[in-house]
Order: sequence, then C-alpha cells, then structure tokens
Amino acid sequence: MLKIQNISKQLEGFQLYDINFELPKGYIMGLIGENGAGKTTLLNLILGLYKPTKGTITIDGMEYENHEKEIKNLLGYVLVDDIFPGEMTLLENAKMYGKYYENYETSIFLQYCQRLQLVETKKYKQLSKGEKLKFQFAFALSHQPKLLILDEPTANFDPDFRKEFLSILAEFVSHGEKSVLLATHITEDLDRIADYVTFLHKGEVKFSMDRKTLEQSYRLVSGEDYKINLINKERIIFKEKGKYGSKALVMHRRFSNYSDGVEVETPSIEDIMYYMLKGEKSSW
Repeated sequence: MLKIQNISKQLEGFQLYDINFELPKGYIMGLIGENGAGKTTLLNLILGLYKPTKGTITIDGMEYENHEKEIKNLLGYVLVDDIFPGEMTLLENAKMYGKYYENYETSIFLQYCQRLQLVETKKYKQLSKGEKLKFQFAFALSHQPKLLILDEPTANFDPDFRKEFLSILAEFVSHGEKSVLLATHITEDLDRIADYVTFLHKGEVKFSMDRKTLEQSYRLVSGEDYKINLINKERIIFKEKGKYGSKALVMHRRFSNYSDGVEVETPSIEDIMYYMLKGEKSSW
C-alpha cells in the first residue's frame, strides 16, 4: 500500500534523511519518535503537502508525479491543523469537502457521526479539540479511503473513546485491502493494535519492522547490577542503575543466555523507545 524509498527532505533547521520503509495492505503501522523527530514532516510528504528533496513515495503502486488526483482519492487523514470553516455545520463541511472525493457518501458520514457521538447540525467552531478530531475522522472515513494517515489523534481522546477509535481502525483494515499509518506518542495504543512499528529519531529511521520481529529482537533485563554487567556490552542498548539493582534493554537472539536470578521480559514499545533514546543521549 505504501512504500517509502530513500526519502530525504531539507527544511530550515531540520532534515529527514534517507527514509525507507514499507506498509503492506491490510495492516496498521505505528510511527513513533520524540517531538521534533520528523513524524509530521514525513506525514506531510506522504500526503503530498511537501515535495521530497529526493526519493520516491509510492501509494497503491502510484507516484504523485503522474497520479496525484488518483492518490489523493485514496487518502484519508486526521491532522492537528484546524482547516474547516467554523461557521459551517459538520454536515455542511462534509458535503462541501466531500465533492473533492469520488467515493464520498453522506450516509457513511452520518453513520460515523452517530457512532462517534457527533451532532451533524452543530457548527464546527463549537466543537472541542477532541470533537474536531472526531469530525475529521468521520469525514476521512466517509470518502472510503484505502490509506488512513493519522497524526497524534488519540492525545485528545478520553480513554473510553480511544478504545472505540482503535476498534474502528481494526475494522478498517480487517478485509485486507486498506492500511493505517498512525503517528502517536501514546505507545500503549500501538501495543494493542500495531502490526508494524517505525521509529524516527532526529530525522532518521532507527528501525522499521513488524511487531513479531520487534518482540523477538529485544528483552528488558533487571536484577543485581553485577549480573547485568555479565551481559556482553555490545548487546546492551542502555542500562539504568537504581538503588536496589539495574535494568537494561538488551538485544536478544534466539539462543541468548542470561544469568540466574535476573528477570527477563519482553519490553513494551514505550520501553524500547525510552531505552533507545536514553542510550542515544549517553553516547553524545
């Protein structure tokens, strides 16, 4: 569905450098990284809002240079930018912008308004920040995209609605023809639904892999400090020493051995990101 090849983008004071990853049809990819890592810049490139300095973006087998209209018909998005006219109602906004999409259906928009607890006759300017994002989500789904691009939407959702939101995403990809790219710092959402994870740091990809491979690649090891020190230093991403022991993120291999008396567990996505960033800072 989405293929990023050698993408670079030079902006004032920032650069995305040699980005490569692929998102197949029927899957959800989480895009993670600290603030300023380049997530939003990358999403803007995928949406065609920026042009890359070099490299190619392929969406459903097409590139923007020759298929911009077809690609934009395939994309639905939720961004933090406030782009809809405030004096218009949600239904008026949906109908006006829906004219730009071949597959827009008002009936689908109204179904999602009901499901997301939105009043379609309410003016856009009267919505809270979270409701505005829900509206964007309902509108994106109403024109039946093949690729959803989501930039930090769940940060403004309450916990109960986040569960519903993630359920809708799972339904969206369930038939194997549609995909989701979800940029978020709430990594516990990705622990629940992400099939792939791409980690951006300072404009570069630290890793991009499927969840199974990611879970098999690292372990969180805790115990007495001297026992952690018995692990080959080349395998330790970062070790955090505490008053009663130490904890380290370690590169794991199938036949890796660990000392008796240490606790070994599969790290969460948040753990991996945290220890990798700590390890990066310690090497500065």
